[in-house]
Amino acid sequence: MILKFIIIYAMMEQVFDFTVKEGFIHMATRREPRFKLCRRLGVNIFGHPKAMNRAPKEHSRSGRKTSEYGLQLLEKQKIKAYYGLFEKQFVRYLKNAKKSKEITGVALLKALECRLDNLVYRIGFAISIRQARQMVTHGCILVNGKRVDIPSCAIKVNDIISLKEQYRDNELFKNNFLELKSFDLPYIEKDFTHFSGKLTKAPAREEIPIEVNEILAIELYSK
Repeated sequence: MILKFIIIYAMMEQVFDFTVKEGFIHMATRREPRFKLCRRLGVNIFGHPKAMNRAPKEHSRSGRKTSEYGLQLLEKQKIKAYYGLFEKQFVRYLKNAKKSKEITGVALLKALECRLDNLVYRIGFAISIRQARQMVTHGCILVNGKRVDIPSCAIKVNDIISLKEQYRDNELFKNNFLELKSFDLPYIEKDFTHFSGKLTKAPAREEIPIEVNEILAIELYSK
């Protein structure tokens, strides 16, 4: 019965790719094509100019008539896709946000926006949150001059994130960073000489570049 529930839930969320072997569930990371995910959610999660090609709004889930529950689920899935989260991670962040003195939705997005992997992506070292996470886990990133290999590490105001010197000649990372000079966010200060970025202040909700209704996502857990 428990196995059946997990399989149904995973299919609904479309989060896991799994196999069942010897009575155990072996789960891996999301394997759905990125552009297909964007079209399914109705927003350009990855910022790629071709992500929404062949995606008339009426064909996406966000463009269809749906129930209140469906809308809440959709907004939650958007947040999870933007930040590359699994359900357990999302719930943990939500619980912490509810303890905050700020509005829960704002606290949730601010915490997610200040994850190390996300800021590596926002600074421009990586072209996707997935690539940013790999850079962190492979030890390519420094925080205040020290190696940090935990993607979920919470970055504080005035922390400096930099690319390890030995990787600054890597054509992929170098091109990523230099080609995104024009992409600026009010809470990030970039240093193109030293291949670094600084979190100058806590991001305000209106400054966070994602298309999502976090209030609906939170309502899903308030019933």
